[in-house]
Amino acid sequence: MLGDLAAREDVLALSLHVDYWDWIGWSDTFAKPAFSERQRAYAENVRSNVVYTPQFVIGGIDQVAGVSGMKMADLLEVHGAVSKDMLRIASTADGREVVAMPGPGAGALILVGYIPEATVRVLAGENAGKEITYHNVVVSWDELADWNGDEVSVPIPPAAAGLRQAVIAQSAEDGRPGEILGAVRVD
Repeated sequence: MLGDLAAREDVLALSLHVDYWDWIGWSDTFAKPAFSERQRAYAENVRSNVVYTPQFVIGGIDQVAGVSGMKMADLLEVHGAVSKDMLRIASTADGREVVAMPGPGAGALILVGYIPEATVRVLAGENAGKEITYHNVVVSWDELADWNGDEVSVPIPPAAAGLRQAVIAQSAEDGRPGEILGAVRVD
C-alpha cells in the first residue's frame, strides 16, 4: 500500500522504520530509535499507548492501524481538501531553498532524506527468507529551522548520493509532533 501511495503526486508517503521488533532476531537495517519514539508520541497525541506495524499517520494527526484501504482513502480525501501549498522550493545562485509562506500555525521546517526504493532480504523473524521492497524509506530527519508562521526562506543542503529530499512544516504539541502544515518534495 505504501508503494502505491509513494507513486502518487498528491501524497508525500514516507516510511519511518521502527526498532521495537528487533528483538525477534533480525534488526531492520533502516530502523531508528527516534522513529519508534516519534510513533509513540503520535499515539500519545490521541491518548493511546498502543502502536502498530504497519501504522499510517496522515497529516500528523490521523492514524490508521494496519492496511485499511477504505479508511486510508477517506482520510487522504479529507486531508487532500486542505491546502498544504504553503511550502515552495526555489533555486538560488547558492543552491536550493525552501520558502515557507505565511501560515495559520507555527512549528518546525524539517528536511527529510529518503531512499525511493530498497529491496532487503530478511534473515530472521516472521518474514525470514523473504525479500521485501520498501518505498520512500526515511534515513534522515533534520530540523532546518523553527517557523513562527511568517514567510521565511531557508537554504537546503544538497542531498547525499542516492537520496531524495522533502521538507515538511510540522507543528508541535507539548513537545510531541503535531499537524503537518505543509509538505513539498525538493526534487
